[in-house]
Amino acid sequence: MGAEQQPKDHETEVEPEGSLRRCIITRAERPPEDLIRFVAGPDNVIVPDLARRLPGRGVWVTAELAAVESAIKARAFSKGLKHQVAASPDLARTVDALILKRVLQALSLAKKAGLVSSGFEKVEALVSNGHAAVLLHGVGAAAGGRQKLDRKFTAIQRDRGKVAPIIDWLTTEQLSLAIGRSNVVHAGLTKGGATKRFLSEAGRLRRYRSGLSASCVAQA
Repeated sequence: MGAEQQPKDHETEVEPEGSLRRCIITRAERPPEDLIRFVAGPDNVIVPDLARRLPGRGVWVTAELAAVESAIKARAFSKGLKHQVAASPDLARTVDALILKRVLQALSLAKKAGLVSSGFEKVEALVSNGHAAVLLHGVGAAAGGRQKLDRKFTAIQRDRGKVAPIIDWLTTEQLSLAIGRSNVVHAGLTKGGATKRFLSEAGRLRRYRSGLSASCVAQA
């Protein structure tokens, strides 16, 4: 996966609390969480700044793959920065890989915080005792086992008046790498700060890929 590079050594933009930023493609004003910031690197190549911390003047694009692709085609980065810059044709895919990396890092941190259980029996117990806040299923998980967990989890959360976040678009390889165990097909997370961070990053990636509202992956 790619990595965020260091851009030109200019003063970092101040981002006041509650401020809005304008997308250089849609021209709509949105909170920074709904956008991706880009800066020019030392070689005048556009660099994504997902953490919004890199120094230098930045431009903002709606956090969707289609919007980033449109910015590349329209040469909107040069227009926004008011000087000639280069944007890799693969920039939109690079951003996807960087967000995915943040998702897996957040899941790994949740595991280190003791908030993750994996394996069907452990996850079933987590759901049954009402401690599950999020369910994870690897792509291609057997329908029978998944449906059993999902039905019970959804019913319990519904009785509590809460949503039931279920993430099923990470591969078993990605889950295994992040959790540090082999062949992870099912996993569950309990409540905690690391779980909230994971859901935030997961929602960001889903929205980026599909254009869905950030609310599609609910907070625990």
